[in-house]
Amino acid sequence: MIKINHKNALLIVLAVLVFAIVLYIPKIYLRNNIYYMSKDINKMYAHYISLQEENRFLEQQLEDMKFKNQIIDSLLFNPLIEDNQNK
Repeated sequence: MIKINHKNALLIVLAVLVFAIVLYIPKIYLRNNIYYMSKDINKMYAHYISLQEENRFLEQQLEDMKFKNQIIDSLLFNPLIEDNQNK
């Protein structure tokens, strides 16, 4: 039978402490990694959403420019066509 004295008790406490640290360090590391990765993902997603909105805005501007160009073309070229047909 092992006699428990102050030295043995200290060794047992230190062994349990080392075991607990070895057991919980990977868990803490993974939680921190997941947290920082999720922060990065959220930041990238917000950037993605803003880029999508900017893309919609630019597409709308392009459509407006195409429409204005068609109107200007029809105003410029239709009178010439009508003038040629009347002659």
